[in-house]
Amino acid sequence: MEITIPYKFAPREYQLSFLKAMDSGYKRAVCVWHRRAGKDKTFLNFMIKKMLERKGTYYYYFPTHTMGRKILWDGMDRDGMNFLDHFPEPLIGAKNQQEMKIQLTNGSVFQIIGTDRLDVVGTNPVGCVFSEYSLQNPTAWDFVRPILAENNGWAVFNYTPRGNNHGKELFDMAQGNSDWFCELLTVDNTRAVSQEAIEADRQSGMAEDMVMQEYYCSWTLGIEGAYYAKLIGAAYNDNPPRIGFYPHEADSKVYTFWDLGIDDDTAIWFVQFIGNEIRLIDYYANRREGLSHYAKVLEDTGYLFNQHWFPFDVEQSMQGEKIETRLDILRNLLGAEKCRVVPKHSIAEGIASVKSILPKCRFNESETEVGIKSLENYRQKYDERIKKYSDKPLHDWSSHASDAFRYMATIYRQYQFEGRRMGDIRQEMPLSNRERHASVDKPSNLLKRGMVIH
Repeated sequence: MEITIPYKFAPREYQLSFLKAMDSGYKRAVCVWHRRAGKDKTFLNFMIKKMLERKGTYYYYFPTHTMGRKILWDGMDRDGMNFLDHFPEPLIGAKNQQEMKIQLTNGSVFQIIGTDRLDVVGTNPVGCVFSEYSLQNPTAWDFVRPILAENNGWAVFNYTPRGNNHGKELFDMAQGNSDWFCELLTVDNTRAVSQEAIEADRQSGMAEDMVMQEYYCSWTLGIEGAYYAKLIGAAYNDNPPRIGFYPHEADSKVYTFWDLGIDDDTAIWFVQFIGNEIRLIDYYANRREGLSHYAKVLEDTGYLFNQHWFPFDVEQSMQGEKIETRLDILRNLLGAEKCRVVPKHSIAEGIASVKSILPKCRFNESETEVGIKSLENYRQKYDERIKKYSDKPLHDWSSHASDAFRYMATIYRQYQFEGRRMGDIRQEMPLSNRERHASVDKPSNLLKRGMVIH
């Protein structure tokens, strides 16, 4: 049986430049294409071709596992053809629905993976597509890059702009790098979407800046629904910039603010409060490590610590433990007098606190880059059913750093409200469960001591 590759796919004229560039020997490519330009259809067929040329593992990354299933695994094009039908049936050896994995008869493996779960980025791929990279966790590329360098593999990125974030940085880098194919295509370049269709979107309620982003690849809007993107942009653009070189000052104590994960990331911001400025001097995140690991990270910094602030659920017992809570363990590791618990508060209140204090913040860019990107990408969850953004944030890779930052902002605002500065608080012990439950009728006292209220 003769099978023509690509299978059931005829590339449009404007898609050929990418395909020809990769056939000519490029190992890296960035394609910033407008909405409905056929990005995933093109990149999937390119990957299938490569799978037949070289036996190996190939990963197709999306911002989330769910998005990958919806768009590619279960998705179809505008003519009703399933994307997976581009895999010729006679060449499929096995298919795993749950893992979104296909093994070809030549031994090559294709799998869709969400970069919101960095523990499943896989091992030793020889080819990777990063789809909607501007919405992805940029750390995933850092994990994969050395693997591809060692095995002479390739990586390609497709996305529409989502503001001046890591997608813009990658595009700017690729533009000036002869080893990368780099292309930006708007509807003026492709004519793939008619002006009548764009006008229909306008008439149905699409904002003009969204039209410019989605169809004309404007970098100026920011992530749709983002909470802090404009404020982070202002920090970059201030004179002098508030994101730059703001290193640790040895004569000022350091505070840490944590978001504790078990299967998710544990994220830690390292903060100094100097005058009216909030200095974000360092950031660290990891996952599936014991609390002793993070205590060692703090010890290795050499910083002089004042307080460590934890979310209200820190008093949950560790898995397998009947009595000892995470707060108990952290007290033993870090010093009981330094460990504090952030009062329980609504997410909306916390987000408002972050917006109010961001103009006071100075970021030590080299050490907090991942944290900054997380804040920039933190956004509202989109409800596909009603076609609107909900009042709740999307839980993705950016959530952990953003939650820890929210705890910092909540405590800072609480101190402002009480007419105090960070560092003025007495070094008393946190309340025990028994003390707190007996005192829930005295919320003002609890808040002054930074305790959680159930």
